[in-house]
Amino acid sequence: MGVYTYESEYSSEIPPPKLFKAFVLDADNLIPKIAPQAVKSSEILEGDGGPGTIKKITFGEGSHYGYVKHKINSIDKEHHTYSYSLIEGDALSENIEKIDYETKLVAAPHGGTIIKSTSKYHTKGEVEIKEEHVKAGKEKAHHLFKLIESYLKDHPSEYN
Repeated sequence: MGVYTYESEYSSEIPPPKLFKAFVLDADNLIPKIAPQAVKSSEILEGDGGPGTIKKITFGEGSHYGYVKHKINSIDKEHHTYSYSLIEGDALSENIEKIDYETKLVAAPHGGTIIKSTSKYHTKGEVEIKEEHVKAGKEKAHHLFKLIESYLKDHPSEYN
C-alpha cells in the first residue's frame, strides 16, 4: 500500500470564521442549495456531526459519480480545521482504499483567508497516483469553493 500526498492553497476575501461556518459546518445544507448539479443531498448515517460521524453525499446529475461516504476525523471550530476520509463510493477506484482530506482556514494578512488543503490517497498494492489524475478533482473542489465564496459575498448577513 502506498500513500500519495497532494497539497493545494487558495485565498479568499471572506474571513475564516464566516467561511468555516459555510464551507464546513453548514456545507450539507448550503452546497445542495447553491450547486444542486454537483451535490444532490447529504445525510448523516451515523453519529452527531462530530468526529466519527459517517455521511453519505449523493451527487447531482452533473457529476460522473453517484455517491460517496465520508467519515469525519476531526472538526476544530476554534482553529478552523476539518478532516475527513472518503471511505466508500464510486469515486474510489479499485486501486484506492481511501482518501484522507484535511482543510485549514488561516487568517490572511489582507484580512481574508488562506485555505490550505491536503489530500492523502491510500492505494491498494503498488499503484501510483499521479498529480494529473488528481487535477480534475481539485478543479471541481476549487469551483465549488468559488460558488460558496460568491454566495457569501452576495449574502453578507449570513453566517456571521
